[in-house]
Amino acid sequence: MIKAYALNAFTKIQSGGNPAAVVLNADNIQIEEMQAIAKKIGFSETAFIRKSRCASYMVNFFTPNEQVDLCGHATIALFTLLRDKGIIPLGNYLQETLSGILPIYVEKDIVFMEQKLPEDYEAPSAKEICDCLNINLNEINSQLPIKIVSTGLKDIIVPIKKLDTLLKLKPDFNQIKKLSHTYKCIGMHLFSLETLYGNTAHCRNFAPLYDIFEEAATGTSNGALACYLYNNGFLDKKICHKLNFEQGYVMERPSEIIVKLIVQNEKIAKVLVGGNAQLQKTLIV
Repeated sequence: MIKAYALNAFTKIQSGGNPAAVVLNADNIQIEEMQAIAKKIGFSETAFIRKSRCASYMVNFFTPNEQVDLCGHATIALFTLLRDKGIIPLGNYLQETLSGILPIYVEKDIVFMEQKLPEDYEAPSAKEICDCLNINLNEINSQLPIKIVSTGLKDIIVPIKKLDTLLKLKPDFNQIKKLSHTYKCIGMHLFSLETLYGNTAHCRNFAPLYDIFEEAATGTSNGALACYLYNNGFLDKKICHKLNFEQGYVMERPSEIIVKLIVQNEKIAKVLVGGNAQLQKTLIV
């Protein structure tokens, strides 16, 4: 029997945020077993913590059907758990992942994860996106481009003109799955600059290729979105930025993801994604 901890990461309220499971002391659990455990738990991601020779911890992340290189909300959950259980004090740590070794900053009321610097890739056409979302071309925000951006995981970033359109979307998940496979992406991250509560953007995230139809909060995707906004002229390039993204409201799981962009010589030098997590229960699987 394996003990796992269920937490809500990027919580705005107790019942909000994105559920993640964390398994401590996973050194003796084989990869195949990790996958089976993650499938049984059924959360979008489960994190398994192991010893590392080159970092504070080695962490493996699993969706219900596949291992992924990195997961932002599960990272926030696991380091919040380590802090709140008194396993680690406040301070800076290194996390070894399949996406590389990434710094983690554990503060009293928040955990920040440093992501990779952004990389852009060839993106789908607006028509391909509209076919996936069952919307018209004029509902895409033409002032901003459709792009694939990665700060650790590749997402298709899609600007939607109106918040009402974003909230009422009826996506074709089979089409999104095919498009994600074609462009080798985790999924599609949509946003509107119109928001419910005066934040930087309102977001929705679809990743059916990994059996995640919608996520309430996505750290890596919003890190990529912050870089996208900076690199496409939405933000002043001469100063650092702290951005707040709202997500999960359609799912009735209100979430807030905070992204800090550290800027040097008008270029992004660091991408920090942070938030809070709340322990919900202990699972035995």
